[in-house]
Amino acid sequence: MSSMITLGSLKRITAPKLAEQLLARAEAGAAAGDSTIAIVDVRDDDHIGGHINGSLHFPSQSLDAMMPTLLRKLEDKETVVFHCALSQQRGPSAALRYMRERADLVEKASKQGKEEKPQTVYVLDRGFVGWQEVYGTDKRLTEGYRTELWKDGYWG
Repeated sequence: MSSMITLGSLKRITAPKLAEQLLARAEAGAAAGDSTIAIVDVRDDDHIGGHINGSLHFPSQSLDAMMPTLLRKLEDKETVVFHCALSQQRGPSAALRYMRERADLVEKASKQGKEEKPQTVYVLDRGFVGWQEVYGTDKRLTEGYRTELWKDGYWG
């Protein structure tokens, strides 16, 4: 089953759509840990200058070793969003790997008569670079934002 998950299987979510979901969650008073949505930031050394509030940092370099932990942490989430700086390589690769591993777990659980919660996996369109262009200074959505690292196209 997991072999049928390909690059074409990946869904994309735009920054405005994700921001809308995060703000709706905040208005509903959900604490970050209580949320049905998880954001996984797979940037490596470029994980400075800010990140999406409540996101989990799982550097792509350590993803192989950390995948079992990630699968456990996200098992009850309805929506999982992966991103890197531009969401062109590391983010989509991590999302694919996660989807394949999760499909294997779901298949094993099904054979044991257990049912796993359905989950939708997305890749954040344009990654954190695109996100910070619109929401970098919005403290409701972004933490640790460092304007000086972004204003002159430092990362872009």
